[in-house]
Amino acid sequence: MISFDGDAGMRLLEELGKANAGQSPAGCMQCGMCAASCPLGSAMEYTPRQLILHTGAGDLDAVLASPTLWMCVACYTCSHRCPRGIELTDLLWPALRDRAMQADHQPPAELQETLQNLFKYGNTLGKSPRQRLDWTKGLDVPVLDLTKDRRPVEVLWLVGCYPSYYPRNQSVARTFARILTRMGVSWGVLGTKEKAVGECDRMFGEEGLFEKLVEENRALLDQQEFDTIVTLDPHAYQALCRYYPRFGAWYPVQHYTTFLANRAAQLQPLIVQPVETTVTYHDNCCLGRRAGQYDQPRALLQLIPGITLTEMARSREDALCCGGGGGGMWLDAHIVAHGGQRLSDERVRQAAATGANTLAVSCPYELARFEDAAKVVGLEGQLRVRDILELLADAMNLQP
Repeated sequence: MISFDGDAGMRLLEELGKANAGQSPAGCMQCGMCAASCPLGSAMEYTPRQLILHTGAGDLDAVLASPTLWMCVACYTCSHRCPRGIELTDLLWPALRDRAMQADHQPPAELQETLQNLFKYGNTLGKSPRQRLDWTKGLDVPVLDLTKDRRPVEVLWLVGCYPSYYPRNQSVARTFARILTRMGVSWGVLGTKEKAVGECDRMFGEEGLFEKLVEENRALLDQQEFDTIVTLDPHAYQALCRYYPRFGAWYPVQHYTTFLANRAAQLQPLIVQPVETTVTYHDNCCLGRRAGQYDQPRALLQLIPGITLTEMARSREDALCCGGGGGGMWLDAHIVAHGGQRLSDERVRQAAATGANTLAVSCPYELARFEDAAKVVGLEGQLRVRDILELLADAMNLQP
């Protein structure tokens, strides 16, 4: 096991300050805002402020051995509310996780398996790359594989792991393909060559694996001609916007909600029928607190006649996380075992409290998490979870 001297923690905080334009976590004034804001803070051995306090005070070994390090789900609430502007979510947690693994404190088993899947297969689900295009089976519109037929396109669509492989999300991927085609947008995908963008493994603390994925993806993307990259996954959007440029890999990129909202005038004439339902929208953390994109998803919902849009008590910058970010998709058992709760269960209760019968989402993780949560808390049949794309497809009378 690697041993760290007493000054190692302070050096780590200083290094993070240099990476954050001089804003060091050592500047924390211990106000407790982060601890009070964290949705899992009450179950943590070390709240975010205590991570800084103990790390800087020479207790780094104890911090690295704590189960707390694997409880952050990257909701960005602590970073968003920090009066000193300290990047707790994007800098402190990944750095400490990285040091923990160096010191042979391994993450929970589910997370280890996910990291192995990323390394071996280039996706989080451990699926063969040859199955990347399985989502296109039965699709009634053409799919251009740019790795086989290279040509300029308006949209290079990075489909993502869950939309490529997970059955519930595959239907959403097919829906987006139909919407793009109906809009007359020229688009293409990377077929079996596509790999995960890597945002989650960077949050795990696996910076080396993230850099490997950046290099592989950049080599492939640099061969393509496109106006913009579009993603269904806000985590991939986040990584491409914020972290790929640090490695010299800059690309124009939009989450699908922004891409479509910017083309509302083009989309509006294609909406031909009402969708009679009361909808509440869940602000996912990467698009919301991290990117400030609250209006675009709602603008798309408001294009659809028949929809009544209602807001949860906690919405926009105050929205409760689904619990799936920062590796949270693979941390539920660990979090519950150490006194935390599944945030997705509480979130569907908040959605149902609005009187809505549809919970609209714009992140691939949320479909599975919220549908499962609805079953767990007894809301199955009362609250239907649907991606915004599915509601748009209904209004456009596109066949599933």
